[in-house]
Amino acid sequence: MTEIIDRQEIVPAGFNGDRFDQVAAQLFPEYSRSRLQTWIKSGELTVNGEAQRTRDKVYEDDKLALRAELQPEVRWEAEEIELDIVYEDEHVLVINKPAGLVVHPGAGNPDGTLLNALLNHFPDIATVPRAGIVHRLDRDTTGLMIAAKTLEAHTSLVAQLQAREVHREYDAVVFGTMTGGGTVEEPMGRHPRQRTKMAVTQIGGKEAITHYRVTRRYLNHTHIRCFLETGRTHQIRVHMAHIKYPLIGDPLYAGRPRLPKGASETLITALRGFGRQALHARRLELEHPITGDTMSWEVPLPDDMKALIAVLSTEDVR
Repeated sequence: MTEIIDRQEIVPAGFNGDRFDQVAAQLFPEYSRSRLQTWIKSGELTVNGEAQRTRDKVYEDDKLALRAELQPEVRWEAEEIELDIVYEDEHVLVINKPAGLVVHPGAGNPDGTLLNALLNHFPDIATVPRAGIVHRLDRDTTGLMIAAKTLEAHTSLVAQLQAREVHREYDAVVFGTMTGGGTVEEPMGRHPRQRTKMAVTQIGGKEAITHYRVTRRYLNHTHIRCFLETGRTHQIRVHMAHIKYPLIGDPLYAGRPRLPKGASETLITALRGFGRQALHARRLELEHPITGDTMSWEVPLPDDMKALIAVLSTEDVR
């Protein structure tokens, strides 16, 4: 069944003079950029009641109005991929994502993603923007994700994320021994030279806030718990590397494994053999998009992180 979208957004001061399509992507984040550009070109997404080109500039207090039919994004195919479902009702689906599963099709990953799996599990989700996906985890980050099964649920979840009302906790294991917890509040943006990476950047960076506390200290490593206030790409990985406590196994931000002086062969093997960033989305809490009830889910550490921590506990516990 076709969904009808009828929404209006006012351009805030922070986007004064920016391109129409870029502002639309910020004000309507639940829809893909390509879909928004199609609506701009067709005149279904307007500025102050008039059709504009994608590159035209918009200004503070301009009114962006979207009225369109939401058709299934047929370019994505359903695939039979096993899902570890933690919770499901008629509105939302919560999964425990394994390492190695890409969330959304993209360059280098045209299929075999969580989105393809969602289409197979619940075909009607094709009418929901991005097949219900409202937030992401990196390919090799494990843990909890929620997807919307209806447009109404999707709109509510996106609004909660934008309002920072979704509580997300992560477990991470980092190089170095922390003396205590803290907060990293450093803006982030695309790395100026390596476009596959993100970086702390004062010029053009977006607000990014990560809170963390120590769960357990070892002689050369620390098990921490992180709480996201914002949700930038690679946020925990970048922020921890920025304060010189990169995640074990992080291929982008940690560099070569740091082998402690006098480390045993068991510890060396564990560190060299941990082939992904040691990061797990352990807890998720939010307001149910339809009932309004506060709901939370928690999943244990995956086996590889349990094994890593077990080695650290026996080798250099402090």
